[in-house]
Amino acid sequence: MHGAAMTVPAPVAAVPAAVRRAHPGLPGLVGLGLLAAALFSVTFVLNRAMSLAGGPWVWTAALRYVDTAAILSAWLLVRRGPRALGSVGRLFLRRAGFWLTAGGIGFGVFYLGICYAAGHAPGWVVAATWQVTILATPLVLRGFGSRVPRHGVAFAVVILLGIVLVNLHALAGAGGVARTLVRAAPVLVAAFAYPFGNQLLNRARHGGRDPDRVLADPAACVLLMTLGSLPVFLVAVLLAAPPPPTAGQWVSTAVVALVAGCGATTLFLHARNSTTDPYRIAAVDATQAGEVGFALLGEVALLGAPLPDAAGWLGLVAVTAGLIGFAARPGPIPPRAG
Repeated sequence: MHGAAMTVPAPVAAVPAAVRRAHPGLPGLVGLGLLAAALFSVTFVLNRAMSLAGGPWVWTAALRYVDTAAILSAWLLVRRGPRALGSVGRLFLRRAGFWLTAGGIGFGVFYLGICYAAGHAPGWVVAATWQVTILATPLVLRGFGSRVPRHGVAFAVVILLGIVLVNLHALAGAGGVARTLVRAAPVLVAAFAYPFGNQLLNRARHGGRDPDRVLADPAACVLLMTLGSLPVFLVAVLLAAPPPPTAGQWVSTAVVALVAGCGATTLFLHARNSTTDPYRIAAVDATQAGEVGFALLGEVALLGAPLPDAAGWLGLVAVTAGLIGFAARPGPIPPRAG
């Protein structure tokens, strides 16, 4: 092609092509995160349904991850063969302390908090309180020595305010704000545990200590984190000493394991681990706000729930605007991705 050469903006031109490829485009990452959020939204509905049906909350937590480990092991065995599954096992044993810490906190502590709250508070309260994780991510990243740009934090605040507006009418009728939030307090612990464990995984993925490139497969990442979480659930079951799980609980936890544990988590960690850029990581984590919107739309379509009021619609607009802001305004690309 002849004629004037196309100019490239200086900040972009200054970044090597290999580095730009190491930090995928934000619209694609946000899209993957939103797809994962749609699948994650199933969790809140089914967990609350199991609780209302009398299923012990600790079995709701433990069975999901037992099922997830079994499904992912079978998937890796069929898709990649015994050698790949053996590589996952060897990596787990080689760094057992790391996986027990990352999985125990990121999956174990996280999901115990979610399931305990589901047994003591309405599903919408759990889903809404969980969105605190959007603001927890910049704090966790800061603890790891990374800083999210100010405009990224601003977008996260807009999204969180939108979630508050979506749930304002329900919060007003829930028997008091303080009482409602106390019942959901374990979710606040979960909101920090999840990004903390996932960031440990991100560092392992890009830390150069994976010669067999096992962590390049997001399904292997989820399996390793899941295996690391199982001792936490074992201890929880022994301490709680619950009655046997109900028949419906066996089925529902299997569905949650397949849809959320295998499908949604694999998509989410694939997007999150595609980059080391704190802005992009915060953007992916912020897509979890979509869980509230997807759950709300699902209840309206399938359960005949009423449409949101004016504040609710305004909140959905704020969430959408915040996510578009993340996708449309890229943060600075670091000089290299570990």
